[in-house]
Amino acid sequence: MWKPNQTGNSSPNPSEPVRPAAPATPSFEPAARSTSSSAPATASSSATSDQATIGKSLIIKGEVTGSESLYIDGKVEGSINLPGNRVTVGRNGQVTANISAREIVVLGKVRGNVNASDRVDIRSEGSLSGDVVAQRISIEDGAFFKGGIDIRKPGNEKGGSSESKPNSVAAASSQETAKAVTV
Repeated sequence: MWKPNQTGNSSPNPSEPVRPAAPATPSFEPAARSTSSSAPATASSSATSDQATIGKSLIIKGEVTGSESLYIDGKVEGSINLPGNRVTVGRNGQVTANISAREIVVLGKVRGNVNASDRVDIRSEGSLSGDVVAQRISIEDGAFFKGGIDIRKPGNEKGGSSESKPNSVAAASSQETAKAVTV
């Protein structure tokens, strides 16, 4: 006869609710469940930083918002707004969206404007077509970038208006002429 205190059961009892107060077990991955619209607000119990994942076969159309980092290996169309967190577009990721986050790392393809409160990193296999607003930017050799770059100083970020006189730089691929910049 099965006893509830018995260890080694392979599947949880369907009538028993999930206990969030219990210590995190290695076999449970909250990132797989956090892509739903009803993600729990208290997901900071794990030892590592929380990161949701959009897998290769997933296609999301619409608005993605949240309060944890996101790794995208599938397709996203619409907008991504994760202030204070990192958005990583994986090698298989294809994003057609405006992205707003603390840090944005591009390994796949992004078409849209990106706004990072800290930094944007376009890796050698990455492709970004759109304007960039960030404090720091890194573009590795071999990466594709087409668009403008607006470097913001940390003090100018809280106003959020275009009257704050940020340092501006225009960048373009060899196929496009540089845009005029007013400072």
